[in-house]
Amino acid sequence: MTPELKSEIDDIIDEFDLLGDWEERYRYLIELGKALPDMSDDERIDDNKVKGCVSQVWLVAEHDSSAPRRLMFRAQSDAHIVRGLAALLIRLYSGRTSDDILAVDARQVIREIGLAEHLSPQRSNGLNSMIGRIQAEAEAASAH
Repeated sequence: MTPELKSEIDDIIDEFDLLGDWEERYRYLIELGKALPDMSDDERIDDNKVKGCVSQVWLVAEHDSSAPRRLMFRAQSDAHIVRGLAALLIRLYSGRTSDDILAVDARQVIREIGLAEHLSPQRSNGLNSMIGRIQAEAEAASAH
C-alpha cells in the first residue's frame, strides 16, 4: 500500500472520528453521496448495475493510460446511504492501481469508522457487492 493511500485511509478514519455518534456519521455519509456527480441515462444500463444490491447501484470503471495503469470509478445509487457508501468506496479506490485496490480492505475501514455495526444486512450485502465489483475490475485490469 502506498503512503498516499495509507494517508487517505487515515484521513477518512480521522474525519469520522470527529463525528459524535452513528447518526452524525450517517448524515456525513449522506452528504458524501450527494457530492457524487450524476450519471447519464446512457451509463445507467444493466451492464453497469451492481448485482446483489437491493437498491439500484451503477458503477462505471475506466482505465487511464498512465503507467502503472490506474482505475477510475464513478457510481450512482437511488438510495442515500448506499450512495454515500459508494462515494466512500470511490474515495478509497478511484485513481489507484490494481495492486493498491486489491491491498485495501474497505470492510475494515468501514468497521474502523464505526459504520459496520449500524448497516442493515441489505446494506452490508450491497456494500460487499460494490467492493466485489471494484476488486473484480482491478483483477481484470492487472491480468492485462
